[in-house]
Amino acid sequence: MSLRTSRPVRAGQYAALLCYLVFLAFPFLWLISTAFKPATELGSLHPTWIPEHPTLDNFRQAFDEQPLLRAAGNSLIAALSAGVIAVVIATPMAYVMARHRSRLSTAATGWVVVSQAFPFVLLIIPLFLVLKHLHLINTLWGLIMVYVVWSLPFALWMLVGYVRAVPAELEEAAAVDGAGRLRTLVSVTAPLLAPGIVATALFAFITAWNEFFFALVLLKTPEKQTLPVVLTHFLGAEGASDLGPLAAAAFLATLPSLVLFAVIQRRITGGMLAGAVKS
Repeated sequence: MSLRTSRPVRAGQYAALLCYLVFLAFPFLWLISTAFKPATELGSLHPTWIPEHPTLDNFRQAFDEQPLLRAAGNSLIAALSAGVIAVVIATPMAYVMARHRSRLSTAATGWVVVSQAFPFVLLIIPLFLVLKHLHLINTLWGLIMVYVVWSLPFALWMLVGYVRAVPAELEEAAAVDGAGRLRTLVSVTAPLLAPGIVATALFAFITAWNEFFFALVLLKTPEKQTLPVVLTHFLGAEGASDLGPLAAAAFLATLPSLVLFAVIQRRITGGMLAGAVKS
């Protein structure tokens, strides 16, 4: 009887999951279709899912009109630097907050969560004044500092949860076996935290890669602008847009995040219990 009742429920779960995946994939699939359509099909009154005459002209036009490679390089530098720095700062802080619980650590965790509610508009003026005083306006390092500050609270909150999920008994067992604090952290705790660190770094990277508002305000010269800012250059006056090249450039802008996640997600799931075995 349980099998008969569980199969319909499982089928319903799979159907709901399939509908959710279709809902998420629809904008991306439509973006790909638009990127490969010629201008005649883009202006058609009867749009089709699959381009009838696929073309690469939109990609050629996108690279001819805007410096996409230079903008992608700026975005890559800013996103990678912000992800690495945020993880390096957040990991030891998260370990201390998770292992040494006190009123101060509880208040700090609460403040981390509350800080995510502040809108960008309230922060941009003081950030601009601070960066201007440090002579970091219109520099990638200034933008990286902003990205680190913005992603650090959520990265810290994520890593605290990962550290608390690691049983403290494993560290105690390693200490009984004669391992020092540093050896315990490197050999036992770090492998168990690796999936969480990778997931947090991926979050910080994607956040910085897709960020638009701070880059628009802080970067003035075209040579320093990131990819999301350059994509707006395909929009003309009165909201008119060069739809084909814009779709092609937007499609290329989404690829790094998708590829990075596809490569890293196996490492995230594969390293969950890597440090639980004593060597």
